[in-house]
Amino acid sequence: MDTKILIVDDEKLFVKGLKYSLEQDGYNIETAYDGYEALDKLKKKKYELVILDLMLPGIDGLEVCQKIRQDSQIPIIMLTAKGEDINKILGLEYGADDYLTKPFNILELKARIKAILRRVAMNSTRISDQVIQIDDFTINTLGRKLTVRGKEVNLTAKEFDLLLLLASNPGKVYTREELLETIWGYEYFGDLRTVDVHVRRLREKIEKDANHPQFIETVRGVGYKFKDRGVKWCKKDLL
Repeated sequence: MDTKILIVDDEKLFVKGLKYSLEQDGYNIETAYDGYEALDKLKKKKYELVILDLMLPGIDGLEVCQKIRQDSQIPIIMLTAKGEDINKILGLEYGADDYLTKPFNILELKARIKAILRRVAMNSTRISDQVIQIDDFTINTLGRKLTVRGKEVNLTAKEFDLLLLLASNPGKVYTREELLETIWGYEYFGDLRTVDVHVRRLREKIEKDANHPQFIETVRGVGYKFKDRGVKWCKKDLL
């Protein structure tokens, strides 16, 4: 296995133990002890996943996450020693794919890493020649790109998967539990508000007015559905 993971945390003893444990599973682990070092390494090397602590010297994990998301869709698992929900939600708002609160069971972290990497691998190897066109935006399922009103929109891996699932099944109502299991996988141990945060982020990116959505509709007491607005599937010659 040559899967490169970057651990970003200023607690050196914690990093040493985590690095050793993940290396036993065959991962190629590199470390950074502050946000600036992490951003510098991310510019110079390619990693498959980042494990990012919230509390860092210099610039904190939220700012690092935000800067990463400006030009990269690399999966990010955020770690926090704070148990307050606001920090977990903030991490997702800034583009983290998942979070864990310290102290955590190492087996839980390993399960989440495997789930994320498996989804990324499936998405990168899946062959599709279809493009979804809905009003003024286009979803390219092969390139995993979204274009809204002629401009490419930067989505995280989870945001894209969520949008693709909903848009591919217009009119179908998904409960939060179904979305959590389908998009995050059965290994995910988070709460249902994770879904709400991602839906809100999607609305901010694809809707003209996120407060009055025309595409992703809330079904009160149940979950969400994508409004049937004449979704068109188009074949595209990719060879």
